[in-house]
Amino acid sequence: MADKPSPWNGWRLTGLISTGLILMALVIALLAPTPVEGARLVIRTSARTSLLLFTAAFTASALARLAPSKPTRWLLANRRYLGVSFAVSHFVHAAAVIALLRLDRPLFLELTNTATYVGGGLVYVFIILMTATSFDGAAAWIGRRTWRWLHSVGAWYIWLIFAVSFGMRAPVNAMYYSAVAVVFLAPAVRITALLRRRARPGVEIGGLALSSATIAQSTASRSLSAPRGQASVGSL
Repeated sequence: MADKPSPWNGWRLTGLISTGLILMALVIALLAPTPVEGARLVIRTSARTSLLLFTAAFTASALARLAPSKPTRWLLANRRYLGVSFAVSHFVHAAAVIALLRLDRPLFLELTNTATYVGGGLVYVFIILMTATSFDGAAAWIGRRTWRWLHSVGAWYIWLIFAVSFGMRAPVNAMYYSAVAVVFLAPAVRITALLRRRARPGVEIGGLALSSATIAQSTASRSLSAPRGQASVGSL
C-alpha cells in the first residue's frame, strides 16, 4: 500500500496553514473585548504571520545553499506553497483592515494616510500577480523574463514595505524590534548566499557536489511560483 501524502508538503501544507490562519483570526475577533479591538488585534497578528511566511519563502533558496540540511531542503521544496500561504495571510490582514474601516471610520482615517493606501495597495497588486503566476500555466503564458521581473521586483518591494512598516513602529513600541530583526536578517541571508555562490560555484547539498546551474535546474519546479525549467532567482 502506497504511503499517504504528507500534509506538511505541497498544497496540503497551504491548506493547513490557510485554515489555521482563518481560525486564528476568528478566535481573536470573538475573544476580543470589542469588535474594533478585535479587528485591530487581527491586523497586528496577521501582519506578523505574513512576515514569517514571507521570510520563509524569501530566504528558502539562500538557506538551502548556506546550510544544506533536511529542514532547509524541506523549506526549499515548499517555497511555492509557503508563498501562497503568505498571500492568504495578507488577505486575512486586508479583511481585518476593511472591518476596522467599517466599524470605526474616524479611527481608521486617524491611523492611515495616502502613503498607506498607495504603498499598501501596490503590495496587494504584486501579491495578486505573483500568486496568479504561482501556477505553471500562467507563468509560462507571461514568459520567463516577465516572470523573473515580476517576482524579483515584487518580492523586494514587499520586503521594503515590511521594513518601513515595522521599522516606524519599533521606536514607539519595543515589541516590534523582534519583527525588525527578522525583516533585516532576510536580505542578509540572501546576500551572504549570493556572495558565497560567486566565490564558490560548486555547492555541496546532501553530500553531492552540485554546480549552481544544476541546483537551479533541480529546484526550479519546486520553487515558489516558478514555471517548470526556470530558476526562481527573484522569487519570494
